[in-house]
Amino acid sequence: MLNAVKAACGLWVAFAPMALAQQGAVVVEFYTSQGCSSCPPADAYFATLTGQAGVIPLALHVDYWDYIGWEDRFADPQFTARQKAYARAAHSRTIYTPQMIVQGAARVEGNDPEAVAGAIAAAQAGAAPVLLQVTREAAGLRIRAEMRQVAAAGAALAAVGPVIVQLVRYRPEETVDIAHGENAGQVVTYRNIVTSWEPVAEWAGLAPLDLALPDPGAGPAVVILQQPGPGAILAAAALD
Repeated sequence: MLNAVKAACGLWVAFAPMALAQQGAVVVEFYTSQGCSSCPPADAYFATLTGQAGVIPLALHVDYWDYIGWEDRFADPQFTARQKAYARAAHSRTIYTPQMIVQGAARVEGNDPEAVAGAIAAAQAGAAPVLLQVTREAAGLRIRAEMRQVAAAGAALAAVGPVIVQLVRYRPEETVDIAHGENAGQVVTYRNIVTSWEPVAEWAGLAPLDLALPDPGAGPAVVILQQPGPGAILAAAALD
């Protein structure tokens, strides 16, 4: 899909959206598994983040605990690969669950709410380097972005790109009765279960971004602008 979508440069102008995305939110990626005995307390804490203003919590279920005796039907090898990529970027050889990665930068133990809250607060304390607007229009999604320094000063700025534009889809909630494995007998309600995480375009960061995407269908979606690596998340916006 990445090669099929071309990002057009345009002006940062006012427009009338059909629906305006939540702006300036901090993304919390939660790596979890139904087969991990340490995960249910972290799953419960993660659920509280789904009601927290200014936070976009996204649960990515990994598949490397499936061999223990319970196959996580939300798991995707792509999510395991993404977690491994974060580890490589941090020069680490270890991945584990439960883990939370805040704004693409802070890697935090998922069962340490104080550390997670601190990482979220630190991310919220800094101004997002990118202005981002995402709207639902009749033909699909419209994504507009501009470096904040350019918008404020009208000055030239060295490119921060490539920036990867990503579209994330998720299921808000589902309850699972776990019959086997380390969590056998537990009934867990999972929240914000990621079903797809797709790169859709690259943006150099100098000229404003004006990108149209096909209609992703009903349901919540998140647009994330992130440096490669995966690296720091520069901006994110959620649509219900």
